[in-house]
Amino acid sequence: MLKQEKIYLVEDDTTIVNLLRNHLGQHYQVKSVDNFRAILQEVKEFKPDLILMDITLPYFNGFYWTTEIRKSMTMPIIFISSADEEMNAVMAMNMGGDDFVSKPFSLPILDAKISAFLRRANEFTKQGHQIEEFELTLDGVFSNLERQETIQLTPTETKILSLLIDYKGEVVTKEALLNRLWEGEEFIDQNTLSVNMTRLRKKVLSISFDKIHTVRGVGYLIK
Repeated sequence: MLKQEKIYLVEDDTTIVNLLRNHLGQHYQVKSVDNFRAILQEVKEFKPDLILMDITLPYFNGFYWTTEIRKSMTMPIIFISSADEEMNAVMAMNMGGDDFVSKPFSLPILDAKISAFLRRANEFTKQGHQIEEFELTLDGVFSNLERQETIQLTPTETKILSLLIDYKGEVVTKEALLNRLWEGEEFIDQNTLSVNMTRLRKKVLSISFDKIHTVRGVGYLIK
């Protein structure tokens, strides 16, 4: 029997919680928050494959909890919020989120996003990737082996970097990245990709990886 993937729902609106539990529960094991003061502890205990995260929550907001989760865990985090201003979407991804869905949301589109993120996580090969003194592992650990420095990437950052390494020396277009990452541009836009790329480049530069170059108007290149 195949393992049932687990989704952790961080939402305080009981109507939305019940809707998503009933809908997603047909295909996944779904858990919602029991204690809004102990979200990090619940994530560690439940070990979800994906998190749906609201922004406005009791006690601490979704940005805070995402930052805490990202200190030790890499599962995809999709923000779901009625706060649909562009700045909130940018902030969500800068805090470690992988995507942003505005309320009211379409269940078929949410299903497609969840499926794509889980499929990406499952398809990433165990061999990992290596380029010169740098190594990228299955679970998103990127290391400078010479300096013994390590950073943790999100699933989206991991997939982007692995694609760029696979095509080292070749330009990977924005369209190609979008198609591989999200199975079609209808579910994501180039602004979202740009935010993820900016965050990725800042992270890898912290361990002296400065090989990602922008080919203006086209895409990205590792050389």
